[in-house]
Amino acid sequence: MERDQLQRILELHQKWLDNNPDGVRANLRGADLRGADLHGANLRGADLRWADLREADLRWADLSGADLREADFDFACWPLWCGSLGVRVCKRIAVQIAYHFCRLVCDDPEVKRYQRMLAPLANQFHRVDECGRIEEAA
Repeated sequence: MERDQLQRILELHQKWLDNNPDGVRANLRGADLRGADLHGANLRGADLRWADLREADLRWADLSGADLREADFDFACWPLWCGSLGVRVCKRIAVQIAYHFCRLVCDDPEVKRYQRMLAPLANQFHRVDECGRIEEAA
């Protein structure tokens, strides 16, 4: 998607969020957003289903309430702040996040226990053959 076109969609979306009658909810369903600079973008409630977000910069993006089912997040940055809470995802994305949680190196016994418990789900990650299986709880 062209940068100017994306910028216009985001401007109209902000108006929609502000209840401006000229506003339009962002429909980025299936959009090619590979490598897009969405740093700080307000995507609250946006439709991003099937969007290609590989290598997109989502730092400080507000994704709360956005629909990201079937979006491709490979090599993208999932924002770890309150603006990414309440995001609608599909199992593929949930598994991908679980896999990354399970691959954290943490000495805390409780974290390790939950990582082992989550391993069967995490091992369904679409890139598990490339990245390696996680040891499951005994």
